[in-house]
Amino acid sequence: MVVDGDRCPDLRGLRIACTIEPVVGGDATVPSISAASILAKCARDEFMQELDARYPGYGLAGHKGYPTEAHVAALRRLGASAVHRRSFGPVQLLRSR
Repeated sequence: MVVDGDRCPDLRGLRIACTIEPVVGGDATVPSISAASILAKCARDEFMQELDARYPGYGLAGHKGYPTEAHVAALRRLGASAVHRRSFGPVQLLRSR
């Protein structure tokens, strides 16, 4: 198994018997990692569209959760939603005020 990055995930608790090779920049050089990256982004985008319908005003379908100016402005205006990670930098800043 190959993974994108510079370290391997810890799979000991999953009882998976395989070797893992980390590949830095694997999404650009290993076809299976490239395909997995595309599939993951498509799934994320679809999920963000669903969340956008449930949590209007944040623009989640547009910025996909990245800390854009529009996203940070929505957080300031609306506060964090139930789906915002409390470890997300802009949410932490709001909570520290």
